[in-house]
Amino acid sequence: MQSRENHQATRAYYDEFAPSYEAERRPNRPDGYHALVDDLEVEIVERYGANKDVLECGCGTGLLLERMARTARSARGIDLSPGMLERARERRLDVREADVTSIPFENETFDVTCAFKVLAHVPEIGRALSEMGRVTRPGGVVIAEFYNPVSLRGLAKWIGPRGFISPHTRESDVYTRFDPPWVISRVLPPGLRIEAARGVRIVTPFANAWRAPILGRALGAVERLLADTPLAAFGGFYIAILRKSALA
Repeated sequence: MQSRENHQATRAYYDEFAPSYEAERRPNRPDGYHALVDDLEVEIVERYGANKDVLECGCGTGLLLERMARTARSARGIDLSPGMLERARERRLDVREADVTSIPFENETFDVTCAFKVLAHVPEIGRALSEMGRVTRPGGVVIAEFYNPVSLRGLAKWIGPRGFISPHTRESDVYTRFDPPWVISRVLPPGLRIEAARGVRIVTPFANAWRAPILGRALGAVERLLADTPLAAFGGFYIAILRKSALA
């Protein structure tokens, strides 16, 4: 399990973030930057998880999990933030309070296990991936999103100030890691292998670029075009599709 100090800091961060988390997301801004990011994440889960059993680790308010549930046979979620989970339960979603490094499900329970914007806040990344693999059935898929330093987003985070999530709390107040695509294979547990990748936010220099309608539409078209190409390696959010061995 994550260190107690990091676990508590991350939980407090997201509890504080919960009331405003969806302010720039659906349904308030259905065509903006955050909507595109959400769409590209949900679509990759639907690609592998339609009519199957899906677990989202770090489901937050359930914004994505609610959409996954429309096409999955079953969709469940875990999150360490009670504040976030309160909103997920208002959506009548099947969620539990738990840490991705200690997932409260039996071995081989799900066909697809996914995590978006979660692993970047986990120091014990190998343990988290091992747990995700453990609860995934042989031949199933783990969909793991990483923050990529080799990207325009990574550059912006490096040279720019960290944003505020509240009047008193910055993004930098919680542990955040950046993992380039070429090191991911080194942290994978036995039985998982990289099968494919999707890049999210490849050409968008900063989120506010989407506030210009014409530019936003152009960026959206290019992001979709490049998401599943080799240029995925330059996505600010790098999504690794990990196949679990059928012999596991």
